[in-house]
Amino acid sequence: METLTTISYEVDGRVARITLDRPERGNGITLEMPRELGACVERANLDPEVRVIALAGNGPGFCGGYDLVASAERGSSGLGADDAPAGSPLDPAVQAANHDPGRVWDPIVDFQMMRRNVRGFMALFHSEKPVVCKVHGFCVAGGTDMALCSDLVVVEDEAKIGYPPARVWGVPTTALWAWRIGPARAKRLLLTGDSISGVEAVEWGLAAEAAPASALDERFEALMERVARVPTNQLVMHKLLINQALYAQGLEATQALGTFFDGIARHTPEGHGFARRAAEAGWREAVRDRDEPFGDVGRSTFKG
Repeated sequence: METLTTISYEVDGRVARITLDRPERGNGITLEMPRELGACVERANLDPEVRVIALAGNGPGFCGGYDLVASAERGSSGLGADDAPAGSPLDPAVQAANHDPGRVWDPIVDFQMMRRNVRGFMALFHSEKPVVCKVHGFCVAGGTDMALCSDLVVVEDEAKIGYPPARVWGVPTTALWAWRIGPARAKRLLLTGDSISGVEAVEWGLAAEAAPASALDERFEALMERVARVPTNQLVMHKLLINQALYAQGLEATQALGTFFDGIARHTPEGHGFARRAAEAGWREAVRDRDEPFGDVGRSTFKG
């Protein structure tokens, strides 16, 4: 397995532990993170000793979304693609050109980039073995994709969970909100960009359990230990059976629509205005301007 740069992987008895490991950037998502995530999930699935996958984040929070600060401030939608080959669809220069309102935007280039990220996140959903996710601090924007793709979520009671980019510059690409919390509550979040607490996440059916920070690890480990008591063959069959209900409802088509819409959201007049503001005044100021009408200023911990 290639060297990991954005996450860590270890096996602890029957548990494979995948940890987002960019704490200095709020575990911000780069183009490498979904690929490494998918590779680690596959590694766990092929390990006969592993029965359950534990997903968590290192540092003050689970995940603050895409690491967009540098790319937005230079007027690009590169999404951390600094290491992409020159001239490829993931080349920041290509992305910057595509984000320029004065140039033609190719939505398929954008779709190709984001679709690969969705595949990485969905590795958690498609994993034969169950994934239990621990959310602490914050899980917002693109970070929610990984939590939503997990099977069970144990959350800190005061954690912040939501998709604030719904207000401008984003559409959730994995499109799992309606399946996880129902259409009415999905609309409540996405039509406002508001966030909910960990306690509310349990009430809404998004998380299985909530606990204060002091007890979160204990509750998380206890749930994983109970799941790991079940034979792997039983776990795989139950997960495939439940997931089939979502496949039958057209999840793949909905995700394709969400991924296209995400690219469009970054190329609307408001999307270009948001990026222009970030380039002129900085990312934090652009987010402040976006959130001020909603009363969220000073409470935003996410990156994108």
